[in-house]
Amino acid sequence: MTTLEPRIYLASQSPRRRELLTQIGVRFDLLLFRIGARADPEVNEDPLPGEEPDVYALRVATAKARHGAHLLQLRHLPARLVLAADTTLDVDGEIIGKPANDTDAAAILARLSGRTHRVLTAIAVARGEHLDTRLSSSEVRFRALDDAEIRRYVASGEPRDKAGAYGIQGRAAMFVEEIRGSHSGIVGLPLCETALLLREFGHPV
Repeated sequence: MTTLEPRIYLASQSPRRRELLTQIGVRFDLLLFRIGARADPEVNEDPLPGEEPDVYALRVATAKARHGAHLLQLRHLPARLVLAADTTLDVDGEIIGKPANDTDAAAILARLSGRTHRVLTAIAVARGEHLDTRLSSSEVRFRALDDAEIRRYVASGEPRDKAGAYGIQGRAAMFVEEIRGSHSGIVGLPLCETALLLREFGHPV
């Protein structure tokens, strides 16, 4: 008789996080929240006044995992671990999330041009009331970008749903001179920290 690998819930709409979990062999089901005008207020991603980027990323990931664990009870779903994450950029102490539109994306990329920024990805795992977190911090240095290539990249559509208006796993890889830290964390889910945290909850990875 074959024993199926245990599954977790991934509280994220990110296709990159799905791909990364699959990469390390973690079986999961998606636990989706409401978005748009009916979005769940428990997972509001607006920064608080004066909030530091590290604190912000951990707070949002924690809120997502905690709300996900609560939804399991409300929806009468099987009790499993809930994994959530949040990725943000730290530029001069300022929180840079997903661009509001293409104009915003171009402005963000111009700001990142020729300099180093931090990419922060917080992960949170919840089982009932038990919750724990980890934070991955990486440094990314962009080469100098000219206006024309920023316009071409924005026109590709790739920046639209990504923190910092770029995806290092996509076309924006050609902008990156150097990284220090976790490549998977920059993509959106630090696999080393994720595997270790899941193991602490008894999940085989």
